[in-house]
Amino acid sequence: MMNPHDFTWIFGVGMVAAFTDAYGIGANDVANSFATSVSSGSLSLAQACIVACFTEFLGAFLLGSGVADTIKDGIIEIENYVENPEMLMLGMMCALVGSFTWVLVATKQGWPVSTTHSIIGAVIGMGIAGYGGQAVDWSWDGVIQIVVSWFLSPVLAGIVASIIYMITKYAILRQVDSVKWALRLVPVYFFFTVAIAVLYICFKAPGAKNSGLKIGHIMGIAFGAGAGVAIISWIFLCPWLKRVVVDREDLRYYHIPIIWWVPKRPMPTEDLEHNDTVSAPAREAIEDDNDRDGSKDSSSTCPEKSAKTVNHIVSARLAHQSTAAEADKEPKTGFAKVKEKFLSIVLHGIRQDVRNLNNDRVKKIHASAQLYEDDVEYMFSYLQVLTACVASFAHGSNDVSNAVGPLAAIFDIWQSGTVSTESPVPIWILAYGGVAIDLGLATFGYRLMRSMGNNITYVSPSRGFSAELGASLTVLTASQLKLPVSTTHCITGAITAIGLCNGNWQAVNWKMLGYVFFGWIATLPIAGLVSGLLYAFCAYGPSFVYLR
Repeated sequence: MMNPHDFTWIFGVGMVAAFTDAYGIGANDVANSFATSVSSGSLSLAQACIVACFTEFLGAFLLGSGVADTIKDGIIEIENYVENPEMLMLGMMCALVGSFTWVLVATKQGWPVSTTHSIIGAVIGMGIAGYGGQAVDWSWDGVIQIVVSWFLSPVLAGIVASIIYMITKYAILRQVDSVKWALRLVPVYFFFTVAIAVLYICFKAPGAKNSGLKIGHIMGIAFGAGAGVAIISWIFLCPWLKRVVVDREDLRYYHIPIIWWVPKRPMPTEDLEHNDTVSAPAREAIEDDNDRDGSKDSSSTCPEKSAKTVNHIVSARLAHQSTAAEADKEPKTGFAKVKEKFLSIVLHGIRQDVRNLNNDRVKKIHASAQLYEDDVEYMFSYLQVLTACVASFAHGSNDVSNAVGPLAAIFDIWQSGTVSTESPVPIWILAYGGVAIDLGLATFGYRLMRSMGNNITYVSPSRGFSAELGASLTVLTASQLKLPVSTTHCITGAITAIGLCNGNWQAVNWKMLGYVFFGWIATLPIAGLVSGLLYAFCAYGPSFVYLR
């Protein structure tokens, strides 16, 4: 019979394995949430990492579940371990190792995989190794749901995202005066985006589910919040956008709440001349964008629009880059060299190019996409950042349990020496998982972002917004209808469907999608195989304990 605080080494190894698994969740799942925002240019990689550090951590810490299922989603029978709690500790440790092994391998290859399916597959492998195939629930409530989600998730999300994008395309993007229509409809988009976002958090976050709110109250809160944000955007954001986009005034984001009291600020003429002092790589990047736009003008069916120009926002960024480049040419002291080397190592993960705009392998795919007015796309970047933040917040509250759930089970058994169907999750474990998720995104998430963004199809702010909102709405609806869907699979299907909305199948990278689908199918067996083999080695291998 196991006594409390026996097998401390399993608890110690489980701590390391849980941190590594949460690290993989950040590098894969969280990077997946922000991939479209970064690929479209709405956020830089560094900005996405900073935003995610807050949204993911606060989601995990504030709305993370107070309890965790001892066996993930009831996949295997808990009764098998009542007499031997230490074997469940060992099994959860092996499941974490199996899960993070596959997630990190998939992230290295740039394959978006479901971390939920990974930990479930690892638990299945551990259960089979311990008690055979009969210990696993192979019915609709178990494994069959996962297999169905491989096909159901991307199809449903693709349909919803396509509807949102096509409405946007014909209501705004293809209008003769698309900027005017965008300014008119931005508050409407904010209303629906915020309402769906609040519903998403209320229904998906485990902590919110336990609040006891009735469906009527939740709907009232969601639509009230949406209406409030829509009114605020109409009063403050729309006038600011008009002055920035139409009047070309020199305004900053902090002018939004005081826009009615800000005097007219014409753009300094020298800012419009920065292009002459831009570094060669930056100029080449702009020229590549202009060439791509120019090549589409003859084939695109959208209304007449001028070629892309360097607006004042981009000019300011390029001026900053030029100044930084000149500073880099100055002789550096020994301390400066050490500092630069240190920062290059620490910031390696957020100094990567993940947009793939100049990648020769995907230029042909991008050339098949229709391009629209840049000023309109710029307005959608604010909506896209909002949807990415909300999805990240809900993800932190929900999927952190994939790593901390097994750790909470190990910790509970280690403390009590018994097995229970649910394990309390201490606050420090939620924070522990939240930190690991943030670290994973900041240091390793760029590999997934590089694959999920422009590598599948060309992503602009309007396309990215439609994909993120479509995926969130699909997950929300499917969860209430008890349909098995995966957030990772939904965003992939949404991006693919929006690529097909260009009316050209060549606008989608089908080879990349093939690798992604392989990753989905391989998740269960590979994570289960690693976990099952490790459990078998530990449980059935020779031991000096039994030889004495």
